[in-house]
Amino acid sequence: MGKVTGFLEYERTAPGKEDAAARLKHYNEFVKAFELDQVNKEAARCMDCGVPFCQSGCPLGNVIPEFNEAVYKGDWQLATTILLSTNNFPEFTGRICPAPCESACVLGINKSPVSIEEIEKHIIEMAFSKGYIKAEPPLLRTGKKVAVIGSGPAGLAAAAQLNKAGHEVVVYERDDTPGGLLNYGIPDFKLQKDVVTRRISLMEKEGVVFKCNSNVGVNVELNTLLREYQSIILAGGSTIPRDLPATGRDAKGVHFAMDFLKQQNKRVKNFEVTEEDILATGKDVIVIGGGDTGSDCIGTSNRQGAKSVTQFEIMPMPASARTPNMPWPTYPMVLKVTSSHEEGCERGWGVNTKEFIKDEDGNLKAVKVVDVEWEIDANGRPLNFKEKPGTERDLPCQLVLLAMGFLHPQKEGLIEKLGVELDSRGNVKAEEGKYQTNIAKIFAAGDMRRGQSLVVWAISEGREAARKVDQYLMGHSSLPSKDGIPYA
Repeated sequence: MGKVTGFLEYERTAPGKEDAAARLKHYNEFVKAFELDQVNKEAARCMDCGVPFCQSGCPLGNVIPEFNEAVYKGDWQLATTILLSTNNFPEFTGRICPAPCESACVLGINKSPVSIEEIEKHIIEMAFSKGYIKAEPPLLRTGKKVAVIGSGPAGLAAAAQLNKAGHEVVVYERDDTPGGLLNYGIPDFKLQKDVVTRRISLMEKEGVVFKCNSNVGVNVELNTLLREYQSIILAGGSTIPRDLPATGRDAKGVHFAMDFLKQQNKRVKNFEVTEEDILATGKDVIVIGGGDTGSDCIGTSNRQGAKSVTQFEIMPMPASARTPNMPWPTYPMVLKVTSSHEEGCERGWGVNTKEFIKDEDGNLKAVKVVDVEWEIDANGRPLNFKEKPGTERDLPCQLVLLAMGFLHPQKEGLIEKLGVELDSRGNVKAEEGKYQTNIAKIFAAGDMRRGQSLVVWAISEGREAARKVDQYLMGHSSLPSKDGIPYA
């Protein structure tokens, strides 16, 4: 695809970034767009590889070689059509997806893979700038009504697809603004909220109704929804965070990461923060957890003017490149250095938290930690650990942010009152490929069904669940699936 010899002629390029010292002074996005010559050359690197593993690496099944070829030829309208055939929101995935497609790129076997994520973002932003993206309400309505509970990426994707099929869709969101994690959780410097607002506004023009401050099962009567709607999709998130019940956990200054990140999202919007402020300003901050949420806490803490920022986790340090236990084209669990790490952070691995140390007023003043050594099995997987003698120490700290992932959706309210079955992990039980719960008219998608996952998986789940709801309501479905109707 693209230029036949492009992968031999051009090396991978990445868009520029604003200097770290400058970008720490604001919360806007700082990754610069590709120049046209750059994006053309990057698309030209896409090989005529025969079997495009990138497509199977992408949970959405994006038709990557074809849109790369269209970009190389400068046919932005065709590239947009191809991209939107499988992905409702490339402006989101092009900014915050970890790009499993790139891990599966054939070129990545012995060279740097194609910058697929950046090409994707460039396509959709070019489409908006050229006016290709317009509201397209359905020509006919089916008369069927569907309620989508949760307006994160899974709920938005489900709503968009069901609206295209002609159903009347109402999205219920318990927060004051639609978007779920896209709006409250992901920092503005990674995803500016005007990008989310632009898409929500477009969906509203197409006929989707959003009802905010609507917590179904709390201030919205569940029985009313069951009476008024022919089907309901549960698309809430996996919102119960993993805790760390060490001694002194009740110290003032130990908080869950999402509480910290959500507050800053509100401040950037100039919205009132009604809870007690969680701020890193002038403090020694420790982030416990090595994933993307932890990285977001680092970038936010530095922008708030933290005195120091340290991140550690109990797991051993990942390899810097693929190992025999992480063969291509699987997604490799290798060491990630994010833009937030580049902005300033001490990092540690194999560190276990033993105690949160309080002063006489109950305020956090230090964290007692110890280094651990892991036993590794033949496949490179850690089995169990033991403490290293003589490594116990106290780290000065006035703010700890717990970013160790999420357990399952909130059960109080909606889930308990609805009576849907749960799986062994506490998620809503709905078989993959069917998305239907034990209550026939109720379906589930996204993190609420599969557990904490990626935005791209949430969009995929929302699309697939919408197709099953359409089939349930109409006896068949006009909506495409990943393995079904092609874009042409």
